Amino acid sequence: MTRDPSAKAIIGNQEWCKLAGLGLPAVKARVDSGAKTSALHAFNIRAFSRDGMPWVRFEVHPLQKNRSVVVSCEAPVVDRRTVRSSTGDAEKRYVIRTPLTLGGETWEIELTLTNRDSMGYRMLLGREAMLGRLMVDPDAGFCLGEVTGAAIEDYYGQSTAGEGGLKIAVLASNPELYSNERIIEAGRERGHEMLFLNIRHCYMKLDAERPEVHYRGGTVIGDLDAVIPRIRPSVTRYGSALLRQFLTMGVFCLNTAGAIIRSRDKLYSLQALLDAGLNIPITGFANSPLDTQDLIGMVGGAPLIVKLLEGTQGTGVVLAETNKAAESVINAFKSLNANILVQEFIREAKGRDIRCFVIDGKVVAAIEREAAPGEFRANLHQGGKARIVKLTAQERRIAVKAARAMDLSVAGIDLIRSERGPLLLEVNSSPGLEGIESATGMDIAGMMIGAIERKLNWKLEGPGPRPAEERSG
Repeated sequence: MTRDPSAKAIIGNQEWCKLAGLGLPAVKARVDSGAKTSALHAFNIRAFSRDGMPWVRFEVHPLQKNRSVVVSCEAPVVDRRTVRSSTGDAEKRYVIRTPLTLGGETWEIELTLTNRDSMGYRMLLGREAMLGRLMVDPDAGFCLGEVTGAAIEDYYGQSTAGEGGLKIAVLASNPELYSNERIIEAGRERGHEMLFLNIRHCYMKLDAERPEVHYRGGTVIGDLDAVIPRIRPSVTRYGSALLRQFLTMGVFCLNTAGAIIRSRDKLYSLQALLDAGLNIPITGFANSPLDTQDLIGMVGGAPLIVKLLEGTQGTGVVLAETNKAAESVINAFKSLNANILVQEFIREAKGRDIRCFVIDGKVVAAIEREAAPGEFRANLHQGGKARIVKLTAQERRIAVKAARAMDLSVAGIDLIRSERGPLLLEVNSSPGLEGIESATGMDIAGMMIGAIERKLNWKLEGPGPRPAEERSG
């Protein structure tokens, strides 16, 4: 039957769509005639070439408020353009073309790919896709029909994995931190039993035959397959002791106690990085305030950076702009018996650094962090900004080599670009996820769970999303 081009279908403010070319039989879309382009929720977006043409591979959570269903997609790239969101933020997005089915009619539309986890709908249908075909009744919804729960289950299978998952604990101090919540969420999405263990509520039984870890109230923590340590600096010693105890119990630890302790000692870690052939900013260390003048001269004089050895996430870092100020800061810290490093100031970096997230010897994501106005150091905890950055091959090699030098399976590697090439600033054994997940749209927490699955040779069994060719009919 030929479609009458003068007849326009009436749609509501939300409709169910089908994107058969992507293996998505049902996606609820927000209809927005105020938006020019249409958008699809996508994460873990990776560009690649096929037959000399640009393609993009990505993953989709097709159902609202449900991360457990994941569909892998790929499509040719037709463009990459800057799109400004409703919040005013500009983002460069990949653009694809794919068939859209709505109300029995099918036609091709353009879709931009972006992470819409913070939005209510996995898809936005913009006016370009509706021109000449659709009219919107903003007071109505699902004018072209609804999709039942039974149909959704038939399309995508069970929303959660069956029994047989791993038992994984997050060993940390605050269950409400974004990073801890995301790791637990990601593990549950993949069918695992996830526990949060407060470091201060754990205690140990040292026994050659039956070593145990107990939890407040007398509960014995048993049958764990893996532990993900998220140990804050103030409890490094006790948290590391707990990790060693779990290791004696045969539990896999994503980062070991020795690696965490090594990374927390800034002086030792810098020495280890240098020993591995990696470059760092010129750094000085002295144990006596009597050596202050020579220490300042050692790094080329002011401006310079003074760092507490125990500082983290930007705390305990001071910029001294003159030699006199540097001397005052150093002596003040020394009078408190604080151990400090003095480091050259890389002026050309302009308050920017790069955070590389390394998992199992591979850089899985990277962002450039920019200092807030009036600040000299990039810090997302203090109002800094983050954006996706393209690493050079050299920067990737440095990040991987630094994680290996610290023996860390999961690490945040901080680099700075200088006139003499990339320099290593720091290695973090408990890198935060919020900034890098928000900026890149990557499921970093899921990748951490995946690293455990690979190490323990675990594979999902039981019901799950069916292959795309079975879902598209």
